[in-house]
Amino acid sequence: MATQDFLVELGTEELPPKALKPLSDAFTRGITQGLEEAGVEFGAVESFAAPRRLAVRVRDLADAQPDKAVEKRGPAVKAAFDDSGNPTRALTGFATSLGITPDQLDTMETDKGAWVVYRTVEKGRPTVELMPELVEKSLAALPIPKRMRWGAHKTEFVRPVHWVIQLFGNKVIETPIMGLKPGNTTRGHRFHCPKPLIVPTPADYEVVLKQEGYVLADFAERREQIRAGVTELAEKEAGGKAVIDEDLLDEVTALNEWPVPLMGRFEERFLDVPAEALISSMKEHQKYFHVVGADNRMLPLFITVANLESKDPAQVIAGNEKVIRPRLSDAAFFYDTDRKSHLEDRIDALKPIVFQEKLGSIYDKSVRVAALASKIASAINSDPALAERAAMLAKTDLVTEMVLEFTDLQGIMGQYYATNDGEAADVATALNEQYMPRFAGDDLPGTLTGCAVAIADRIDSLVGLFGINQPPSGTRDPFGLRRASLGVLRIIIERELPLDLQTLSEWAEENFTVLSEQGTASTVVDYMLERFRAHYDEQGISAEVYLAVHARRPTRPLDFDRRVKAVEAFRQLPEAQALAAANKRVSNILTKQGGDSVGETVDNSLLQDSAEKALAEQVEAQADKVVPMFEQGDYASALSSLASLREPVDTFFDEVMVMAEDDTVRKNRLALLNRLRNLFLRVADISLLPTGG
Repeated sequence: MATQDFLVELGTEELPPKALKPLSDAFTRGITQGLEEAGVEFGAVESFAAPRRLAVRVRDLADAQPDKAVEKRGPAVKAAFDDSGNPTRALTGFATSLGITPDQLDTMETDKGAWVVYRTVEKGRPTVELMPELVEKSLAALPIPKRMRWGAHKTEFVRPVHWVIQLFGNKVIETPIMGLKPGNTTRGHRFHCPKPLIVPTPADYEVVLKQEGYVLADFAERREQIRAGVTELAEKEAGGKAVIDEDLLDEVTALNEWPVPLMGRFEERFLDVPAEALISSMKEHQKYFHVVGADNRMLPLFITVANLESKDPAQVIAGNEKVIRPRLSDAAFFYDTDRKSHLEDRIDALKPIVFQEKLGSIYDKSVRVAALASKIASAINSDPALAERAAMLAKTDLVTEMVLEFTDLQGIMGQYYATNDGEAADVATALNEQYMPRFAGDDLPGTLTGCAVAIADRIDSLVGLFGINQPPSGTRDPFGLRRASLGVLRIIIERELPLDLQTLSEWAEENFTVLSEQGTASTVVDYMLERFRAHYDEQGISAEVYLAVHARRPTRPLDFDRRVKAVEAFRQLPEAQALAAANKRVSNILTKQGGDSVGETVDNSLLQDSAEKALAEQVEAQADKVVPMFEQGDYASALSSLASLREPVDTFFDEVMVMAEDDTVRKNRLALLNRLRNLFLRVADISLLPTGG
């Protein structure tokens, strides 16, 4: 089958920069899935995305769907013909529905008798017919929250569409897309090349745009060119290092078709303002990259990326310097103004700010968190007074001028202002650390005071919202409770804190008077333990290992984690599958015989067969050895030791009849199996692990 390259390009007004990459990825994915579903053979699929265009190129696309054999079964032969061999209404009706006559039908023999069947070959549709449908379907499925109309068009898209390319080889597929007739012309850079450009074939697309149109259409190529240019400029012009935030780099890439990095300066006096405030101002408002010296201290420099090659770059730089000066002046003013009042004096300003209608104000939450943080601090051998103080001040920077302007600086400015106020170092640090980890993989609080406040703040939200029956549902999680849960788990595990989720939740519950739900603490614990599943999934630990531990419901995260790591190590042992199968067998036997009513006291005088005597002896020996390990939390060593039971367990099941006729002997054997199973249950329910069949 012949193949050619295919290209579709949508030319638009400037697309939203933060949406450009997701739109491009979704468009490419939609075309790919459409081709797969249509059964058309194709090679590499390449995406292009720039401020004024979305494009997809498909290499080596077959010129048609493959022909497909079609077989449709009709009525049984017995029902298709009457006694005289003439077609019945069932047969003629079947033939008519297919647009054929009965003599065009075949019969087929099956194990359930003979049937009338229609066989034909469905010819594959030409690619030039298929592609417009696939393109329209992909565009309709793009993740666009709010579509717009323009002019007299009924078509809707994220921005007005002005031109469309649709090429298969060197031929234009003229079927309209988005209400426009496609052609083979694109448009270059808005200023450098504001004219139509002919694209002879799909393979020429990015070459024409780059060489004639001053457009780098490949998002990844443009991104890396910006990274390299910004990095080189900082090193060459200032002997410094450009700090490149990946999200900002994506946004700048989406803003520029022909990126040209330029370096500007600002007054050194602004360096007296916390660097985070300067960076936030430059990054959020101006999309500038900042520069640091060899000592990692911020330099009075910034790098902007212009979307053109100016004949007078100095003028462009001067314009950017003029724009940034009032922004930085505002930051300096906010900083100076905020420091005139202490954070402690702002506590009352939190009273009118609602945290949640039923749960009260931010002030009410601060009081609760302070009480909880104090208890947590005592439990982790930290200073309760410092934790309580930090928690009361934790949200006060929310009412400062700086944070009201730059919300991403909450906590960071709190630390600066608390230090300025002369608060204890741990208190000041905790005001920033309360928000850690802010995202997956982020740093954790470095101080125990910070840990106490961070945990208390999250637990208070969890218990409060679950207690008024407002848990997360589906994709809705307005208070970020999933993230809060994972944050608590990470802090406790990675900082190795001896905290129990049940105890924490009960402490938090005591601080509320408005909770309507019964058993809130236990519900919160169950919810948090469920979050462990995703936590371990990211680490490549199987769901079966998580479920084996979860079945025992250990509520201390550090203990839960040690059990999971121990079971994961046990699962790698050659004895694991056999012992998991044995545990499953034992569990089934005990369940049928009354489960919890079966004791575990073994009477050695009732042991008859050598296999059960050997197992009883080994189980007792292992119990003496591993119980102290369990009590110390050394689950890995204990499970490794229990692996030696595989051979006596296998021999027992091969040679011993558990359900002996003698009631006393039977109960004794059940007790032995229960004793065996309970040793494993000190860690996890091993029967839930894979058994290899």
